[in-house]
Amino acid sequence: MSATPVMLTEPELVAKESVPPVPDTLADTGLSADAVRDLILKVFYVQGGRTGHYLSEFLRLPFALVDEELLTLQQRRFVEVRGTTGPNRASYLFDLAGAGRDRAKEALDASQYVGPAPVPLAQYSKWIEAQSIQNAHVTQESMRAGFSHLVLNESLFEVLGPAVNSSKSIFLYGHPGNGKTAIAEAISEMLGGTLYLPYAVDVDGQIMLVFDPVHHEEVESAEDAVGRDALWIRSGPGYDRRYARVRRPVVLTGGELTLDQLDLRYDHFTKLYQAPFQVKANGGVLIVDDFGRQRVPPRDLLNRWIVPLEKRIDYLTLHTGGKFPVPFDCLLIFATNLDPAELVEEAFLRRIHYKIPVVDPTREQYEEIFRRCCKGAGLPYTAESVDYIFDEFYDKRGIRPRGCHPRDLIAHVEDIAKYREVAPELTPDLIDRACRSYFLESGSA
Repeated sequence: MSATPVMLTEPELVAKESVPPVPDTLADTGLSADAVRDLILKVFYVQGGRTGHYLSEFLRLPFALVDEELLTLQQRRFVEVRGTTGPNRASYLFDLAGAGRDRAKEALDASQYVGPAPVPLAQYSKWIEAQSIQNAHVTQESMRAGFSHLVLNESLFEVLGPAVNSSKSIFLYGHPGNGKTAIAEAISEMLGGTLYLPYAVDVDGQIMLVFDPVHHEEVESAEDAVGRDALWIRSGPGYDRRYARVRRPVVLTGGELTLDQLDLRYDHFTKLYQAPFQVKANGGVLIVDDFGRQRVPPRDLLNRWIVPLEKRIDYLTLHTGGKFPVPFDCLLIFATNLDPAELVEEAFLRRIHYKIPVVDPTREQYEEIFRRCCKGAGLPYTAESVDYIFDEFYDKRGIRPRGCHPRDLIAHVEDIAKYREVAPELTPDLIDRACRSYFLESGSA
């Protein structure tokens, strides 16, 4: 189960008509009776006796549906009642009987998944389409608000806005340290909103894990909390809780990315599949940072994504060799400090719809960045400190100013001041020492 979810206010929540409906019958879940029963038996085998209340909450299914299968399991002498904590069946304490233990072992041999009931692939694809990133859009006003913490060229706004609204692919390139990653992350934050993503997806009896607490932050409304406290017996939350309500996902990967991470990863011990990065990013933003520095050649990486980029559908392969389609519904952002023309050929770059340079800051922009960094560090800004850096280092040594330099240099000033047990100030001495410890003698940072 995931960590404690964040509470959201009503204006931040997805509209009710855009939520997966609560399943009223087993047929509504899209799962077979045997699949639900095996999951119940595995819970008892792994966790021991549990009440109907707990089982309903753990499987994220209404108790009425769970109880139907419990009755069948009781009739087959797979499950028995060991006690009660209240007046109704939801309060009964259920546990495995002898035959149920054997059946649970067989189910665990086939798959060791024990968690919320999975969602069939068809239902998952339907709800990704309903919550498509193509439905999200930005305006000039929201762009300025979303990038208010960054100092950017005015011309950058005019090209970034349409690029984000395209929900296709963006290529950010330029020298290191000028904020390409920060821009990509700001775009993802600016889009905002919440989505419904399943904890797990059933693919012809195989389980693919989709929810990942590393990339998915659960959110909860007051209605959810009431439904959970009521144990979803009579009046629970107004959506299918096999889906987690999460903030729009942001998946960041960098130089560690390999081709095998873009396909299903099968664990032969648990018999489970881990969804690849692009599936976890569905409905959100996928950032490939430091593009060109991966262990896989850029050409091979783009080859892998040519069809998904154009068709918005990807194909994954089971360990049995079977293939199945999944939505490729994310805003794909590449960020690199390498020359795009040297990375891949023109035919590949053509498939990346927006190529946006992120250039070095001007003197005025540099001063503004420095001023903001001083404010964040609680230091008084002085124009003389910037003059000193430009005169003694940028101009004399031919160093190009980067957007990250003010932040890093101020951090060096604080480190030096702490070591010398003096108050951090932008004195010529501290600034000079910070620059000499930051810039290489050859002239680069």
